[in-house]
Amino acid sequence: MNLNEHFVITINRQFGTGGHEIGMELAHRLDVKLIDKQILRAVAEKFNLTEREAEELEQRRPSWWEDFSKFYQNFISVNEYAVNPRDITSRQLHYAQAKAMRDIAEEESCVVIGRSGFYVFKHHPNSLKIFLHSPLDIRIRRIMDRYHVDEEKARIMIEDNDYTREIYTKTYTGCDWYDVRNYDLSLDVSGFGVNGAVEFLMNYIGA
Repeated sequence: MNLNEHFVITINRQFGTGGHEIGMELAHRLDVKLIDKQILRAVAEKFNLTEREAEELEQRRPSWWEDFSKFYQNFISVNEYAVNPRDITSRQLHYAQAKAMRDIAEEESCVVIGRSGFYVFKHHPNSLKIFLHSPLDIRIRRIMDRYHVDEEKARIMIEDNDYTREIYTKTYTGCDWYDVRNYDLSLDVSGFGVNGAVEFLMNYIGA
């Protein structure tokens, strides 16, 4: 990856690894844009949705009915019928987010957290795709400390979030979230902590 040209770093991560904090600090150190929830907000505005409505829509797995609905809405749009912008599908939201991410990356370097960034930028000529993971027991302890929950609740939160991310990836990319072939670097962050992981990544990319 050439830091002297526009670049994209994508970070996919298991829940409880501190991946979001790592991505934020990495973007800060590199002085580039961070792409995370801002994409959801920007796309929500485009479709006249609240951020909460966009989050709920994003979490739904699209069905064959939604695929048909998308086709139908496109058809009536072409034929100049009125379309309620709230009647969008989760798949349309995903495509709109991906386009917004690409638009930003064309203008400036960025760090992308989640949203199958590895797939959105799979053909980007100057990118680094990262997957962050760590053992379950370490992630449980981190979630317990961060959210002040007991061990069982932390375990459930991890299982639910990891499952949601796995399904999201499979649904929209056809790829296995855990397949290391999706990434340039798969990093166990358990021995690093947030700052240590950022230091490692900065050294890895030669910054």
